[in-house]
Amino acid sequence: MACARFIVSGRVQGVFFRASAREQAVRLNLSGYARNRDDGSVEVLACGDEAALLALEAWLQRGPPSARVAGVRRESATDTPAPGFRTL
Repeated sequence: MACARFIVSGRVQGVFFRASAREQAVRLNLSGYARNRDDGSVEVLACGDEAALLALEAWLQRGPPSARVAGVRRESATDTPAPGFRTL
């Protein structure tokens, strides 16, 4: 199982980004979380199949219709999240 942390910047808070990311992650059978950061970005930690992580990363580049994604930074992660995908 691979894990990755994504930092998504742009207009990504207050536009249902976390909830939409959760829907995508559940559909892709990923575990982890999505949470707002103090700097206005959204952090997404996801663990699962590498192909699913790539699919999530592609979705994060667009986000939900009301979001305006300026950038997505991917970092490796060693966290082991609880089963399922949560919004924090």
